[in-house]
Amino acid sequence: MAEIRGADPYAERDDQRELRRLARDIARAEIAPRAAAHDESGDPPLEAAAALAAADLLRVTIGEAWGGLGYGDVEASIVLEEVARADVSSAIWCQLTFNGPPRGIEHLGPPPMRDRWLPAVAAGDALISIGITEPDAGSAVQHMRTHLRDDPGGGWRLNGYKNYSTLGHVANGVLVWCRWPGGEGARGIGAVVIETDRPGVTVTGVHRSMGVHAATEAELAFDDVHISAEDVLIAGDPSNTDAFKVLLAHLNHERCGNASMCVGAASGALEYATAYLNDRRLDGRPLASLQGLQWKLAEMALALDGARLLLRRAVHLAGAGGTPPALETAMAKVAANRAAKTVCDEAIQLLGGYGYSREYPLERAYRDIRGLCIGAGTIEAQLNYIGGSIVKGNVTTSPGWIGTRVGPDRDPGATLR
Repeated sequence: MAEIRGADPYAERDDQRELRRLARDIARAEIAPRAAAHDESGDPPLEAAAALAAADLLRVTIGEAWGGLGYGDVEASIVLEEVARADVSSAIWCQLTFNGPPRGIEHLGPPPMRDRWLPAVAAGDALISIGITEPDAGSAVQHMRTHLRDDPGGGWRLNGYKNYSTLGHVANGVLVWCRWPGGEGARGIGAVVIETDRPGVTVTGVHRSMGVHAATEAELAFDDVHISAEDVLIAGDPSNTDAFKVLLAHLNHERCGNASMCVGAASGALEYATAYLNDRRLDGRPLASLQGLQWKLAEMALALDGARLLLRRAVHLAGAGGTPPALETAMAKVAANRAAKTVCDEAIQLLGGYGYSREYPLERAYRDIRGLCIGAGTIEAQLNYIGGSIVKGNVTTSPGWIGTRVGPDRDPGATLR
């Protein structure tokens, strides 16, 4: 094997490698053995959450001032990858903690909100769901109907309905995107954070989905819920879209977390299929010795490592306390979603009937990652953003790009000569 003389720009530090080892150990010992049972029952992964909390792994991205470890997107990605390698549903609990409402609360919330929620989340004593999607407002979230109206007694009243609030039926709180009085379209959209047991908040249903059975979505209704100034994460201004843009930017954390879970689940599928091919023998030879099957493994590994590299670029570009850039994040999510579908599907094929059986983990991994290709912005929505950015002359940090606008007065091939 040739000696490696250069340096991996994304090589993990000692503390990051230790974090990965710890997350992998907890995933193998505490999460993987329960994953199939929770998938069958639909019960939320409370034991997994307790094990992660006991290992201080729910403290990763919360600031030290509130009992967290103060890490960023790189470390969140490491833990999500390792947990999703064993079980995506358990990883989604981490995703909500790392890249969901607590991140927004720490960056944007008033001091009382931070003190109310962040120590409890870091200790594993609280979970906060998020309410964005509505029946008529999915990718086009600016069409949401959930809104505030002025309360003559002070503050506001929240009314509306959210139909895909992940783990909203077991969460202690929920971050709700809503429209301030007088707002239209994207103007005036902001967010509030409230307890799920507050008067007027009701769980009206729980979805039965193809996958992530243990971390499914709830339907939440808000009927004249009182909102005070201390509940406001970021206020919507009816005259502009500033708050809406801030909220959208924060979704880049979630998209990188989504990509991390896809990479983790696909890694587990590839490892499981490879071990099976090495163990299963035909005419005295392991199936892994067959060239055609090795080609499948090669294609799976190429897709997976390409996605992993794009993801590493995105999370490293976030820097300390920052947000992953939108274009690099969109590329990472698309690549990871596609790689996960390819790898998990091919892993099932390599195991034949065993891969299709619920007695083995591959079919569960495929069902789980399929939903990740929709959540946090569909593949198609990300492609729209990537293509639109390129047309406008926007480029990634890769040095080979030349950012140019192509129009009727410009030769499209000028940069190629």
